Amino acid sequence: MLVVADSSPLVVLINVGHIEVLPALFANVIIPPQVSTELRQSGRPQSVRQFMDSLPGWLLERTPIAIEPIPSLHSGELAAISLAKEMKADLLLIDEMRGRKAAVERQIPITGTIGVLELAADRRLLDLGDAFAAIKRTDFWISHKLLDERLSLYLARRRPQPGS
Repeated sequence: MLVVADSSPLVVLINVGHIEVLPALFANVIIPPQVSTELRQSGRPQSVRQFMDSLPGWLLERTPIAIEPIPSLHSGELAAISLAKEMKADLLLIDEMRGRKAAVERQIPITGTIGVLELAADRRLLDLGDAFAAIKRTDFWISHKLLDERLSLYLARRRPQPGS
């Protein structure tokens, strides 16, 4: 599976201690240099910068041939969308709403951090309730109510139905 990522899912997964689900789910993840630069910025958490200082073999960097100008997106989002489109990626990991909308408009399949964590929970790589609780302790901008609703839906889906 060919997967490209923007910075946000990587930052959140590192901050909640679940970055290891990415190679377990996808083998490799590709980022453009602009995302690498964003992740190395001094304003990023120390854990993120340390992760980038000892880049794991499963995280690959590729430069897009061309970057499509899309209004109101940051350079990392632009590069990730352009790279995913060029490489005909199976999936783009992206959280920001405008970036997600732009990717969908370009027929790029997407998921975000929450989708990755739900997939990892489906594969029994983590406890989703614990992962969502860890997210609530970060500065990741997501409604706690939405996380609670997604967890309830996930748990309802996992329960055996009567008569089955």
